[in-house]
Amino acid sequence: MNARPIPQFRVFTGEQIDTAVRHGKHAILDTVEAAYRAHHAGHTVNPESQFLRFPDAQRNRIIALPAHIRGRGEGRESVTGIKWISSFPENIERGMPRASAVLILNDAVTGYPMACMEASIISAARTAASAISALRCLAHDATACPRRVALIGAGVIARHVAECLPLAELSIGEVMVHDLNIRYAESLASRIETQIGLNARVEASLENAIRESDVIVLATTAVSPHIEDPEWFAHCPIVLHLSLRDLAPSIVMAAHNVVDDIDHCLRASTSLHLTEIATGHRRFVTTSLPHLLSGGEPPMRDRPIVFSPFGLGILDIAVGRWVYECLAAEQAPIPRFFFDLHRA
Repeated sequence: MNARPIPQFRVFTGEQIDTAVRHGKHAILDTVEAAYRAHHAGHTVNPESQFLRFPDAQRNRIIALPAHIRGRGEGRESVTGIKWISSFPENIERGMPRASAVLILNDAVTGYPMACMEASIISAARTAASAISALRCLAHDATACPRRVALIGAGVIARHVAECLPLAELSIGEVMVHDLNIRYAESLASRIETQIGLNARVEASLENAIRESDVIVLATTAVSPHIEDPEWFAHCPIVLHLSLRDLAPSIVMAAHNVVDDIDHCLRASTSLHLTEIATGHRRFVTTSLPHLLSGGEPPMRDRPIVFSPFGLGILDIAVGRWVYECLAAEQAPIPRFFFDLHRA
């Protein structure tokens, strides 16, 4: 019989996670794309996200995202874990980020939890990496190279996307920032100029921000569609629809739609889900990012292209495992976290 392994449990703070993420954006992009390719190849288990909702606070929710990536090849362990992420929009009025989260990773051999880490930063980092990966796949035509980017919503997700824009390796002449709160927009635009080195300005008109941009990043807290005119997108931009519920079905129907996973994206009252309900079919979905990363052909540029990622748990655990490998050697396990380990 093999010697009984001694389970160890480590805790990683948001400060530790932030440091690792800031210095590892290229590695995180590679990690996210590898997870997508594993998903396309059928090497993942990604159950439907479970939503905990509150009857007396309908806008609030907490979501559980369990996931597993099967290890393949020598030296590649399986990765298993779960993200528990809350979304309380009123936190914004308190001067706090809307979302907070933790991630639990499980040991591949024993199943014991091996780490707990602050995960709102991991969630934002993997969302940004997903957006940049889609942009790299979809902006393939050099003659249509995006020049102007609009960030709609100036929160944490938009900030992480902005910080990762250089990874897209595209020539970006200007970034416009639109938010219902002008102070948030001003703050993000200033940050983009001083820390990222891109020209940035605030755009008060949502319509102008969309009509004048080649790439539109929707990162709002909207719970139902509020953008309804397909003519705003007549110039065929790339739309990174990260907040999932901004676009009316008429806009979805007029676009090439790219998802991360069709079954996940067409649920929970997303714009795609509402379009399925309205039409009775899913034929408006063109392709998926995992398919594109595995050699699939991107859509033509004869329509707007809308990328709608539901946010797969496999991305969280993949990035979480990368963080663990970066930090575990410097973080001692918690002594005697597991107690009474004798079965008999």
